[in-house]
Amino acid sequence: MSDTSRRPRKPGKPYRRPKKDPVRVLAFEALRAVDERDAYANLVLPPLLRKAREQGDFDGRDAALATELVYGTLRRQGTYDAVIAACVDRPLREVDPPVLDVLSLGAHQLLGTRIPTHAAVSASVELARVVLGDGRAKFVNAVLRKVSQHDLDEWIERVAPPYDDDPEEHLAVVHSHPRWVVSALWDSLGGTRAGIERLLEADNERPEVTLVARPGRATTEELLDEDAAVPGRWSPYAVRLAEGGEPGAIEAVREGRAGVQDEGSQLVALALANAPLDGPDEKWLDGCAGPGGKAALLAALAAGRGAMLLASEKQPHRAGLVAKALDGNPGPYQVIAADGTRPPWRPGSFDRVLMDVPCTGLGALRRRPEARWRRRPEDLDGFAPLQRGLLRTALDSVRVGGVVGYATCSPHLAETRAVVDDVLKQHPGAELIDARPLLPGMPELGDGPDVQLWPHLHGTDAMYLALIRRTA
Repeated sequence: MSDTSRRPRKPGKPYRRPKKDPVRVLAFEALRAVDERDAYANLVLPPLLRKAREQGDFDGRDAALATELVYGTLRRQGTYDAVIAACVDRPLREVDPPVLDVLSLGAHQLLGTRIPTHAAVSASVELARVVLGDGRAKFVNAVLRKVSQHDLDEWIERVAPPYDDDPEEHLAVVHSHPRWVVSALWDSLGGTRAGIERLLEADNERPEVTLVARPGRATTEELLDEDAAVPGRWSPYAVRLAEGGEPGAIEAVREGRAGVQDEGSQLVALALANAPLDGPDEKWLDGCAGPGGKAALLAALAAGRGAMLLASEKQPHRAGLVAKALDGNPGPYQVIAADGTRPPWRPGSFDRVLMDVPCTGLGALRRRPEARWRRRPEDLDGFAPLQRGLLRTALDSVRVGGVVGYATCSPHLAETRAVVDDVLKQHPGAELIDARPLLPGMPELGDGPDVQLWPHLHGTDAMYLALIRRTA
């Protein structure tokens, strides 16, 4: 038997230990968490960045690059998948997910950033050596060299069908949305190619961080004292932070007197609070209150009028988040864990009711770009009975003369007008009221009486609101 342990090494390049790039390793770890655990990047990334800062691995520029790599890769995933598929010799489903994540990060650096080509390829290959091993690093190198042969516009010419042949698939590849989402958004928006392209482009833009000054607890003037803070566009309680603004560094946010809240969500709460009604205005209900942003604003507004808010949330851990958001409210409130379809309160108990129902979340794709790849058309069937049940509860819970706000963070017609129309057919003692005057100064609110907000028109999430008065 020969002694292979003493066999001399073949001559060649000496072994080189791969260089660990903290920024790209962190970005890879975030993408793996999103893929493996169905996590959301906006929840995964902040603790990873915080840990890296504490360990001294990161400065502000590193954190900004890691954030861009993660969110840019997730937003453009559909486009990059089409490009990578054209550069490999097997179906993408046969490429190991960790390898595909490294390839996608490399494709984003090559096609979506100003990082020089040689640096993007070499950094991606080094990342592959660290997290995948030398063998698969060679595969990554070969694929990314093919990707680097064309810029993004040239790749789109190669991998997207012509618009005239298949408009929806063309837009899906160009703007990195699933085809069914493109179709659904176009149905809801209506209009021309230019309009839907503007919407899809807005979905791929980095959203601003918007704060809400909770009335009676903070003021917009206080928040505007922060560096690079500017007033909101529509809500009197909104303040926008410039790129890179850190909400956690603001005292009012740390103390819960202000919070992070999209302006569309603020407007939904304000419209319900300001809707005209007959009779007393003393008891308000948020029937789907988690995680607490709208409830905190409603509770503060109610307190200013001597009213109280009951915030109900089915999931106990989310009810805990609501309680935390309302802690310190200047007026009376109560938080309970209860199923909104089987409420513990008596019918007709409330003057104002908000039902911001669970939905597909297609209106917040700017903030959660990975959601577009997780959702499926069949998810709509799962939400439909719950949405209708919650709206029926809302109408039963409000007194005659009171007002219900039905809201979703989705523009899909199956989650908005279809739900409202179906429930109102079964509830003759209720009528839609025009929500548009309650959003003063906002352009392009449609024919009413309900309202659909849009990222490209209003700079908000695509929130939907219908206001309904109980008449009998």
